[in-house]
Order: sequence, then C-alpha cells, then structure tokens
Amino acid sequence: MTPAPMVALVGNPNAGKSALFNALTGARQKVGNYPGVTVERKSGRLTLDDGRPVELIDLPGTYSLEPSSPDEAVTRDVLFGKQAGERRPTALVVVMDATNLDNHLRFALQLIALGLPTVIALNMIDMAKRDGIEIDIPRLSAELGVPVVPTVAVRKVGLDQLRTALDRAVSGGGKAVLPDAAPISDIVALQRRARQIADAVSTRQADATAWTRRVDAVALHPIFGPLLLGALMFVMFQAVFSWSEAPKDWLASLQAWLGNLALANLPDGFFRSLLVEGVINGVGSVVSFLPQILILFFFILLLEASGYMVRAAFIMDRMMAGVGLSGRAFIPLLSSVACAIPGIMATRSIEDPRHRLTTILIAPLMTCSARLPVYAVIIGAFIPARQVLPGVGLQGLVLFGLYLAGIFGAMTVAAVLRRTIARGGGSGFLLEMPKYQMPVWRDIALGLWQRAYAFMRRAGTVIMGVTLALWLLTSYPQVPAGSNLKQSEYSIAGHIASVLEPVVRPIGFGHDIALAIIPAMAAREVAVSALQTVYSIDAGNDAKQGEDQLAQRLRNAWSLPTALAFLAWFIFAPQCLSTIAVIRRETNGWLWPAFTLTYLFVLAWLAAGATFWTATALGL
Repeated sequence: MTPAPMVALVGNPNAGKSALFNALTGARQKVGNYPGVTVERKSGRLTLDDGRPVELIDLPGTYSLEPSSPDEAVTRDVLFGKQAGERRPTALVVVMDATNLDNHLRFALQLIALGLPTVIALNMIDMAKRDGIEIDIPRLSAELGVPVVPTVAVRKVGLDQLRTALDRAVSGGGKAVLPDAAPISDIVALQRRARQIADAVSTRQADATAWTRRVDAVALHPIFGPLLLGALMFVMFQAVFSWSEAPKDWLASLQAWLGNLALANLPDGFFRSLLVEGVINGVGSVVSFLPQILILFFFILLLEASGYMVRAAFIMDRMMAGVGLSGRAFIPLLSSVACAIPGIMATRSIEDPRHRLTTILIAPLMTCSARLPVYAVIIGAFIPARQVLPGVGLQGLVLFGLYLAGIFGAMTVAAVLRRTIARGGGSGFLLEMPKYQMPVWRDIALGLWQRAYAFMRRAGTVIMGVTLALWLLTSYPQVPAGSNLKQSEYSIAGHIASVLEPVVRPIGFGHDIALAIIPAMAAREVAVSALQTVYSIDAGNDAKQGEDQLAQRLRNAWSLPTALAFLAWFIFAPQCLSTIAVIRRETNGWLWPAFTLTYLFVLAWLAAGATFWTATALGL
C-alpha cells in the first residue's frame, strides 16, 4: 500500500508554525522522537480538498540549513532525506512572518532552492496590516516562483486556500523554480536577495512600530528593564495570594462539606476512612490550590502572548552570561517554572553540549508549579496575612522571595558547574524580537483550561494513587489499644519514615515530615496530601475538614523555624521521578540523574539546616 504523501511544515522560530500545525491537524496529532536523537517528532493528519489524507510533520524551527543545535540538524536532515527512519517530504509548507519579511525570506529562499513542491504560508498578515505594511501577494509569488497564501493561524484565516494550494502541490504541481537563484550556502547573497524582494513587494504606509520602539526603550533598558521585570514578577506573586483567596475558600468549603457528608452518611469502616482520609482530605487538600496555580499561569500566558517574554530573555542574558550561560538557556528555565520536564526537553535548542548539560542540571531548581501548593499551605499557616506596605502583602512577599531563592540557587549552581565539570567558553545569542500585540483572550482561556485539565488529571492519577497508597501504608497495621504511639508511627509507612528521620532530625524535621517527603518524590504536591492524610489518620474521623484544619494542625505540631526550614527544603528538594526519567533520556545514561538527585538532596539538607539553625538562634 502506497503511504500517504508527507508534507513538512518548516520555517523560522516565532513564525506561528506550531499554531498553523495545530489549526490544520486539530486533535489528529502524534508525538514521538526521531530515531537515535531526543528531538521530538510531531506529526498529524491533514485531509486535502479531494479527500486524500496527508501526513503533516512540524519540523523544529531554524534560521537556515546550517544547523547550530540538535533540533536544527534534524530539520536539515529531514529536508535532504538523510534523517534515519524518515522519508524525504513530498512537499513543503514554508511559514513566514509577514511583519518580518526580509529576515524570513532568507530561509525561504534556501528552502525553495531545494526544488521540492513548495507553498508559502504568509502568516500574521493581520499584524502586518496593523503595522501599516502592505504586501503585494501576487508579486511575491512571482518573485519566489511558488504559491503564496496569506494566513492568520491563531484565527484559522486562510486555511482553506492553503489546503487548496497544497492539494495542487502534492498532486504534481511541479518543482519550485526560483528565478535567478543564489547558492543556498551563500548567506550574504541570500540576505541581499531577500531584502531586495521584500523592498519590491512591500510598502509601509506609516511607521506604526514607533510605539514598539518607545516601549522597548524602557523594557530593554539596562537599568529600567530589569526593574520592570522584577516589578512584574512581584505583582504576579502578590496576585497569587490576594486574587485566589475567595475561590480557594470556596474549594476548601466544598472539601469540608464533602468530608462531613461522608462522615454523616457512611458507616465507620475501611471504605469511609479511605474516602475521607485518603481522597477528600488527601487529594482535596491539593486540588484546593488550583486557583493559585491558574493565576500564576495566567500571568505567564499573558506575558508570552503580548510579546514581552522574549524581552525578558534578552534582559536575563546579561545575568546568565555572568554564570557562564547564554540567553538561550532562559526559555528552557522559564518553561521549568511550569514544569521541569518540558523545560529540560526545551534544552534541545542549545547548541553547546556543555551549556545544554548545565541547563538540564539546574532546571530542577526553578520553582515549578508543583511546589506552589507546598509553599501556599506553609505560608498560609505560619506567615501572617498582613500588609507590609500599601498593596504589598507579607505572604506574597515571602512567595516572591522563595522564587527568587530558586533562581539565585540555579545561577549559583550553574556558575559552579561551568567552572568545574561543565567547563567551556561562552556562546552567542541570536534572538528575534516579536511584535507587541494584544493577547487573544480565547487563547489565554484555552491555555488556562489545558493547564487546569492537566492539573486535575494529575490529581486524579498520580497524586491520588500515591496518596491512597500512603493512606493504606499509614493505616495498617493498626496501633494496639492503649498504646501511646500514634497510628502514623506504628504503621508500615511509619517504620519506613523512621529510617529517614535520623537524617533529617538535625535540621528540625520530625517523623511526620520524614513521612511526607518520601512520597513527594513521586509528585511535589503529594507532600501536602501526605501531611493532611497523616494528621487526619492520627486525629481519627475528625468532623472538621478542609485546609484551615491542616493549617491549624501544622501550627500545633511545628515551630516557626521548622516551617521555614521546610520551605527552604522544597526550594532545592530532589525532583519527582518523572523529571529524573527525562534527565536520563536527555543525557543517555544514569550518571547525570544520579548526580542531580545527590546534589539536590545535599543542597536541600544544607539550606533547611541553615534556615532552622539560624531561625532558632534568633529566637523565632
């Protein structure tokens, strides 16, 4: 059976290629890896006008056919038919940014010169018009010798016309013919020709980008730029606490109502204990932090959609150069604020192997969203909800400090690694600044929905599974009547925690904390559900449910130095097992995952110990 034609979607970074791929394929996507490398292969199914299926592959973004990173090398090899296990594309869809025509034309000229049937998707045509740029589409098509289709991928504009043009290309529309083509390796000649074509086919009615330059004069300023970035981060973490108060209380009330309902209507026994102590108290204590996680992601998505996030990478480049990293590491590290797993995978765009290894090893130090429930419950229990300045809450200030501590820790470790096991020279950093734009609120809402779904799915699978296993191990065997031991100490889980307890007792951690940090290796959030489960089991079928009861139990069981040490521990705590598995895959062995686990445990112990000993000495 003849396989379906394969069409490659290719273009510069930030051209909207992934958005176009999603719009064309919808949910019919499959993600894997190219053989022999860790570069992701993203493919989907597209149906042409005549009903024929086409396999559409989304190649990694690159600026030329001279690769500077593993993912760019895959793009080149696929296009030349040299990638192992991959056939050469039947046709190409080259995605270009209409607002940055001359820069994107250089790579497009290289691609057209390959001679494959090609269609140009001139994306973001709406933003070009907004900036006063008029493009003569027919003339551009004549200059390039291939069809040109204007598109707006995020709004699904031009997809039908693109599908029709692609149908003709796949049906044997002939190879691309580039008039007066320059050699694809002659970058200077290609750049000159690209600028000539751009000047010939486009006119600017007015300088609509003047306001962008005025904003960048502040946003990219060597002094005001970092201050602006710091202010935005500060506002974000203040909002995480102040904006989430009401919805968080609603979820806590719902959790308490469900717990009381189960206690009142179910007979005492195994099932009721499992439901109340394991599911409602354990998993519910984590779910109640969903509003804070969504507020954090709202700001991240807003900054990305507006075009500011790339400016933040530019600002951070100077600081990162001081520790031996380039600005290329910023995007992977920023991704690690959501989760270290996509952050580590994003290091594939880093050319230098030592830079890439360093970024992989420090990515776990960035404060991922899984830490947020841990931070929130401890801050809520021990840090007063009061204002230190008008509009500045103490709880938000502490959270801001924890995130800064994670960043400072990551930069410090990077500096040490770059001067020892990952020693090497610096590297350049090429970054294309996208235009500022108003966010598409539908896309923001969709992004929040996807993250809420991912969080709830994680709560319903990994977190629930680990929490229920912990409940079972903590509930049996049951403590004999008349014994002075707590159930959590007498149980199987209690005996396991007793092995770790002597190691962490010098830093102020008791048996309950030792029991909580072990299952947190599966998922950080489990530390919260573990504490809630342990205290719930020890208290019996307490009719009082919800996060407020957990906070009260923590205040009764812990001192302030212990609470502060627990926060310090989770800044550096060893990563979840999924992250360790990704590090093993990206580094092709167990050496660096073992190194990561070891150094993170040592740092966590030292940081928690220093915090506990200092706070105790100060009389806190």
